[in-house]
Amino acid sequence: MPVPKTVQSADGISLFWFRRDLRLDDNHALFQALQSDYPVVAIFIFDRNILDQLEDRDDARVTFIHQELNAIDAELRKFGSSLHTFYGDPIEVHQQLLDQWPIQHLYANRDYEPYAQARDKKVHALYEAKGKRFYGCKDHVVFEKSEVVKGDGKPYTVFTPYMKRWKALLADQPLPYFPSALHQDQWLKQLEGQVIPLEAMHFTPSTLEFPARDVKTDVLHHYAEQRDIPSVNGTSRLSMHLRFGTVSIRKVAQLGLAHSEKWLNELIWRDFYQMILFHFPHSVERAFKPAYDQIEWERNEVHFAAWCNGQTGYPLVDAGMRELNATGFMHNRVRMVTASFLTKHLLIDWRWGERYFARKLLDFDLASNVGGWQWAASSGCDAAPYFRVFNPQLQFEKFDPFKRYVKKWVPEYGSTRYPSPIVDHKWARERVLQRYEKALKP
Repeated sequence: MPVPKTVQSADGISLFWFRRDLRLDDNHALFQALQSDYPVVAIFIFDRNILDQLEDRDDARVTFIHQELNAIDAELRKFGSSLHTFYGDPIEVHQQLLDQWPIQHLYANRDYEPYAQARDKKVHALYEAKGKRFYGCKDHVVFEKSEVVKGDGKPYTVFTPYMKRWKALLADQPLPYFPSALHQDQWLKQLEGQVIPLEAMHFTPSTLEFPARDVKTDVLHHYAEQRDIPSVNGTSRLSMHLRFGTVSIRKVAQLGLAHSEKWLNELIWRDFYQMILFHFPHSVERAFKPAYDQIEWERNEVHFAAWCNGQTGYPLVDAGMRELNATGFMHNRVRMVTASFLTKHLLIDWRWGERYFARKLLDFDLASNVGGWQWAASSGCDAAPYFRVFNPQLQFEKFDPFKRYVKKWVPEYGSTRYPSPIVDHKWARERVLQRYEKALKP
């Protein structure tokens, strides 16, 4: 990679590595970098280990990241700096940067996913071998790792006691604010950076629309009563921004504290699943409750395709899947219904659905996605009991009584063009109960 002259000639720099924290303000690790004794240079690495696995070359999440990086670069250029981006293996990129740049310290916010943990251990070893420090900071969550634990120091695996402890801790330690943008003079004055074009990484821009990052307080005031109704704008739609860190979780939590406890509880679920993933990384591939890996799943490709394409004959399920395929978003209540339908009615392995959501959701977050799917399959921590089987027709009647959501996404509903149900609800319920009971019997 070319060595920027300004960086090369500096006596020393603090390197800040953007990951899932794409913002300049209230960014913990960036704030710490700007407090160091060296001018700051910011980088982002388009990780080939992740991007090369994506199935769609117009993946909207890559477009979103690219868009946000350009915005960050534009802000940095206002005070004489710029953003350096790279495309490759992060270990190799850091090795080259250590060889060519006068790096004294590396700063980054922590990531709790298994791949990120393994990657960061290797990066830490690289810097340690060079006598340099890699500083990790908490930024993606309000409470991380082992901050919210039981009296014996073990992690909670049931949400309600975790939530109570979380709120008690927050009451004792107000949320901090890290005003990174105020320290403009700490950036190394250099304009040699650039944001790699999408085309250079063999991606094309997506045409999907991205949700706004501002939250209307009236939505929060009515969140408790409207959050389960998919036909109204009753949710914040901030999940994508939280996933990529374009908003601060601390600022968002403050909104919850001020306007909606029910909404705040959803943010606590997010912390809970991040903590579970950190302590139980095997849950990405295996049931949190080991006995549930004994379930004999159906491997019906035809049924799975019907579910993916919104052609199951169950209108709320089909509307949700079509919304997902068209927009990259699905309402949370509908996510529960579609996931329950796949695992309980079709008896298809939750991992199939989890991977499809991972491909399609703009707000895909491994911890929440795995947690949500294992909840629906009853195999996760604090999950729905296995004998709880959503009736998708009753869910439709309860949460879309005027059929506004279904009519928007399934315009042929009610006509001869709409398919009949691919499985009978009563029969499917009896089948799944028998299959689970067989797997779980002592």
